[in-house]
Amino acid sequence: MGKTVVKFVDGMQFIGKGESGHAVVMDSDPRVGGENSAARPVETMLCALGGCTGMDVISILRKMHTPPTSFRIEIEDERATEYPKVITRLHLIYRLKGDVPKENADKAIQLSMERYCPIVNTLNKVAEVTWESVIEPD
Repeated sequence: MGKTVVKFVDGMQFIGKGESGHAVVMDSDPRVGGENSAARPVETMLCALGGCTGMDVISILRKMHTPPTSFRIEIEDERATEYPKVITRLHLIYRLKGDVPKENADKAIQLSMERYCPIVNTLNKVAEVTWESVIEPD
């Protein structure tokens, strides 16, 4: 079983540390007592989603000998209007540059979404998760 510890610092700032020992700093808007010194917790979660699936995609494309020269993931989210304003829909846009066949990109993304990324496979139990790939010119 893994263990993460999140410690209150001051104002509304918290620092989390997982098993790797690296710190993740979170804060909030000054209107609610924060100092805007770090990302919000939900932003951190969405960044973790992008990092998780992104690492899968890069790893798979390298094994296919078709790594991109540039790669980014844009994550669009929709949230409920009432508290707790849960995420109801996520749409991931994978943007790749380089000599990456679209079928390789799509297969790598599909494998991440269905098999490898624990974050997306957790979130898709509570929100609709969709994706698309875009191969852009270098």
